Amino acid sequence: MAAKDAKKKDPVFSLISGTIAGGIEGVITYPTEYVKTQLQLQAGGKLQPGEARFKGPIDCLVQTYKTRGFSAIYTGVGALAIGNAAKAGVRFLTYDQIANQLRDKDGKLSGARSLLAGLGAGMTEAALVVTPSETIKTKLIHDKNSQTPRYKGLVHGTSTIIKEEGFSGIYRGVGPVMARQGANSAVRFSCYSTFRSWLQSYRGQGDAPLPSAYTFAAGAMAGIVTVYTTMPLDVVKTRMQGLDARQLYKNSVDCLLKVVKANGVFSLWKGTTPRLARLIFSGGIVFTVYEQVYNGLTLFKSN
Repeated sequence: MAAKDAKKKDPVFSLISGTIAGGIEGVITYPTEYVKTQLQLQAGGKLQPGEARFKGPIDCLVQTYKTRGFSAIYTGVGALAIGNAAKAGVRFLTYDQIANQLRDKDGKLSGARSLLAGLGAGMTEAALVVTPSETIKTKLIHDKNSQTPRYKGLVHGTSTIIKEEGFSGIYRGVGPVMARQGANSAVRFSCYSTFRSWLQSYRGQGDAPLPSAYTFAAGAMAGIVTVYTTMPLDVVKTRMQGLDARQLYKNSVDCLLKVVKANGVFSLWKGTTPRLARLIFSGGIVFTVYEQVYNGLTLFKSN
């Protein structure tokens, strides 16, 4: 991942390490994802019968806890945790393999090439994993807001969506998801590589593996940059995956224009605070766990 890392990544180790890192990160940070999704679902201005209007992230958590209990904050966590593990595995596998091909003769990866590898990784994970998992998660949360929820859980909800809407029902919003995920990974991986390289130089111990605190810091800083540069794509993606998307919007561009017209341009950064909290910890956790698991597998193999 670092620019100075001349060794090519093992694809099996990349897949295993990324999958474990994604699963752990998804469960730990899910409450922030839940809050972000709730706030974004309200960005379109239309509430379902009986649905509460939240004033902000804290109000969302408090109202949800008071009216539906703590477990409601983890509505949809199964879809996201499974999806997160799968998408992180695909993301790291794809990024590492593209990066292997883009390294120069000295094994170094420039910032621009890291950006390109991240873009390819993000779009691949969006097409294979992210779109269906996040569409299901969003629909489960949106359904839970109504007075008479229809979905009894992950399996029932998924089967019902597919039965009523076909497989296109779990691939709604694939365009903005691919755009957002491609941008996410491009920015995230290139920033992480840059920050990691800076910290490695600052530490002054050559190419020796960085301690977890350093990789966490690099991942967290990459998460901050990612949030503010890609937030509008995330808002459009969430609105396009809502239960009422087919009735409200013709396509992603129509969704974007209607959200801005109804709530102003700054509504495109709706849910920034919980997403920022999530990606700071998410970036730190996923890159740190990935590095530790990958290094552990490499050490085990060498012994």
